[in-house]
Amino acid sequence: MNDKNCELLLDYINNILREPGTKELDLSELDESYCSLGDGLKRLHTALYRLTKQAEESLKIQRHAEMIESYNELFVEMLSKRSEWLIVVDQDTKEVLFCNKENHGVTIDATFCEACRSRLSFHSELLNWEATEQYSVREVSGRSGDGNKDEDNTYYRITSFPVKWKEHQSLVHVIVDITDEKRTAHNLTSKAYHDPGTGIKNRLFFKEYMESVLSEHREATLCYLDLDGLKYVNDKFGHLEGDIYIQNFVEVIRSSFRNGDTFARIGGDEFCLVLTGCIGDLMERKMADLLKRFQSERYSDYQCSFSYGIVQITGTEKDATLEEILREADKIMYECKRKNKEKYPELVR
Repeated sequence: MNDKNCELLLDYINNILREPGTKELDLSELDESYCSLGDGLKRLHTALYRLTKQAEESLKIQRHAEMIESYNELFVEMLSKRSEWLIVVDQDTKEVLFCNKENHGVTIDATFCEACRSRLSFHSELLNWEATEQYSVREVSGRSGDGNKDEDNTYYRITSFPVKWKEHQSLVHVIVDITDEKRTAHNLTSKAYHDPGTGIKNRLFFKEYMESVLSEHREATLCYLDLDGLKYVNDKFGHLEGDIYIQNFVEVIRSSFRNGDTFARIGGDEFCLVLTGCIGDLMERKMADLLKRFQSERYSDYQCSFSYGIVQITGTEKDATLEEILREADKIMYECKRKNKEKYPELVR
């Protein structure tokens, strides 16, 4: 898809340089993330075309070259107002021949202009990029230049292609800040895979994760958990207290395992914890200790408890499905629930 966008824009730029005003750019053919750049080039194309026509009509032949130069300066000035970086690098000497972010009247640094050196931490990559294809599109992370110390939170899309610039075989790099685009995508993904009530992973994430575990025949240990008495707490103390009950339970489990372990809410009072490797005995001891601790603590005027069932996934099961594994864990969990009911008949129903 990026190849298509780059080809359209490159053809359009080459057309402007050869004969302004002979071809229009159809923005509907570009992907959304390229429309802004395409619209800017189109506006510049229109301005250049109009200025060129005015020059042809109003200037004498002897002043034609002078006026064209002034239009080029105007074109450069307009480019400098764009949010994107447009950088031209000599392929042989690795010198920057043009940068739309440079300060006018200041000679461009042979290695990199000051503005880009301070704002683009990957500038050396641009200088040393080798043109092995007609154009290249890649994404990198780097500094934003706005005081943000977290470099990994700033992202750029770099489109590069070879051109001949003032008799020099050169490379053009168009650099677009896509940090907002990345953050939006991350937020959408985060919302899609997280339970809004607890902040842990949700059923969709759990299902996709387990599908990858089973398809890749990985070893894992699954613990199916059911929060005892949630309906009782909701009915007797209200749903607000029920939410607090859930949060207290989630915090007990989450704080007892690593961040990399998968802990997901798959129903109102149903949860699953998945750890790497066949560690059923270790998991059994761990959950027994946590259950004892949870039952001994009092967060309000009701007994706290949960039931659990542990299943090992050895990676050698033939055509094992997630539904079958959950059914097995559910049977084991109900044996735990039966014991809890003997201790707390009012809570576990």
